[in-house]
Amino acid sequence: MTFLTQVLNGLQLGSVYALIALGYTMVYGIILLLNFAHGDIIMVGCYILWIVLASLGLNPFLAIILSIAGCTLLGVLIDKVAYAPLRNAPRLSILITAIGVSYFLENGAQLVWGADTKVIPQFFDASTINVGSMQFSPVAILTIVVTAASTAVLTFLVQKTKLGKAMRAVSEDMGAARLMGINVNTTISFTFALGSALAGIGSVLYAMAYLQASPTMGIMLGTKAFVAAVLGGIGSIPGAVIGGLLVGFAEVFVSAIGLSVWKDAVVYLLLIIVLVVKPTGILGRTMNEKV
Repeated sequence: MTFLTQVLNGLQLGSVYALIALGYTMVYGIILLLNFAHGDIIMVGCYILWIVLASLGLNPFLAIILSIAGCTLLGVLIDKVAYAPLRNAPRLSILITAIGVSYFLENGAQLVWGADTKVIPQFFDASTINVGSMQFSPVAILTIVVTAASTAVLTFLVQKTKLGKAMRAVSEDMGAARLMGINVNTTISFTFALGSALAGIGSVLYAMAYLQASPTMGIMLGTKAFVAAVLGGIGSIPGAVIGGLLVGFAEVFVSAIGLSVWKDAVVYLLLIIVLVVKPTGILGRTMNEKV
């Protein structure tokens, strides 16, 4: 029973990392940008939940909608204000800008809401589900189901829709896509919106499990999601999910054997091992750059 409980905990935590990693991998796949502000978008989503639930006392479903919508709008705004003017700039300039945006959001949140951790009220009263001698958390099951559904919808959008085909065209060759009549800026903005919406869903699921928000919470969440994206092969949707689950299971099982102080180190050790054995990640593919 204890083993199955840890498996469920690993699936729950890994699902949250997977959702965040999907946002990383989508943006990187389109414009080769490591959006280090992505974790802080989740932080903003958690604060929106806290404001709506704790300060305003409104309906939890409204809080969820506002959080996802707020994260989506924030992601598009960040792209328009910080990244779009640098489309043709050196990649290092955009990377430094992403780090600057991350610091801006963290310090802005601390200035507006304070440095202390805010407690988010429970979304709903749900007792543990008992199946025989086993107990299951409704939040854990909901997290796994929502992540699986979000991944399926994302895969359908990318593979079967017109905007998805435009995204794949831009990721292959931005110049050729522009010549074929594809609006590159609109496609990139749609990618940021989609990735940020996934971050919003991730913030809701994280808040349901841990019921807290703090200005620096996005740092570790974003870093581990980035590790998950690289593990699975950055640019690959199924790779991001696999990487997120691997990171989640690594953390949970290391903590279960009494080595919780080492759980972060084990995640990075796992990254080093995978990069040494397969530098492109588990499902990544080698990119040949034309000169």
